[in-house]
Amino acid sequence: MRRKPPAAALHASPDDVEAQFYEALQRGDIALLMAVWADDDEIVCVHPGGGRLVGAAQIRESFEAIFANGGVPAQPEKIHRLQTLTSAVHHLVERIAVQGPEGEQQAWVLATNVYLKTAEGWRLVAHHASPADADDLHPAAEGPSTLH
Repeated sequence: MRRKPPAAALHASPDDVEAQFYEALQRGDIALLMAVWADDDEIVCVHPGGGRLVGAAQIRESFEAIFANGGVPAQPEKIHRLQTLTSAVHHLVERIAVQGPEGEQQAWVLATNVYLKTAEGWRLVAHHASPADADDLHPAAEGPSTLH
């Protein structure tokens, strides 16, 4: 039998879910991180350079391994939002501070987070992240909004 998420994990908006997701990443808090995910066997996560993880068990296991080295100092930036009454897609840039031989440096990740509105509030159903380079950080040139 599935457990319902704690009442504290109820979210009024996709932005609430996203804020908790990145807080959990930064703190390395697996319980907080898993509380944002939908209670569904088909949730999916792809880490930068990694394969597809399906289901809460695989996602939890992957983040437990990541958190074994501490939290991930990911800061969401340049968020592009698309929202309907029951779903939302956020595409964003994650800025991650990493310590290198020359001191603190910035790493960049492109991420897409997909949220669904459920009986328990908004929940994350997909997180897909890919390594980014400097060219990915600049907005595309504005052009006509039609494809033809």
